[in-house]
Amino acid sequence: QVQLVETGGGLVQPGGSLRLSCKASGFNFKDYAVGWFRQAPGKEREAVSCISWQGIRTTFLDSVRGRFTISRNNGENALYLQMDNVKYTDTAVYYCAKGRTVACQNGWDVWGQGTQVTVSG
Repeated sequence: QVQLVETGGGLVQPGGSLRLSCKASGFNFKDYAVGWFRQAPGKEREAVSCISWQGIRTTFLDSVRGRFTISRNNGENALYLQMDNVKYTDTAVYYCAKGRTVACQNGWDVWGQGTQVTVSG
């Protein structure tokens, strides 16, 4: 069974940091791009960041570039999102997703259940 499970969400103050993790199972993790998406209340889901299969290429939403870092550990089937200098506008449910291919631009076919990030204080 293909599965993605996110952890690490929570409450954080503006300017603080949070690290999200996504554990993958049921497929050859190293052979696919993976990424992070988020959806805030009343808004559409948006792509936050993506990393290609070997971790060579990454993409970022303009509003998080320079503050968020994406990484992956293919040996542990894990994806990470380091969130630094968070802002109120980062409040959302964050989802990890499996790409259809090795690259970030070919769509997504498996989603995790999401983890809530709330910036407040």
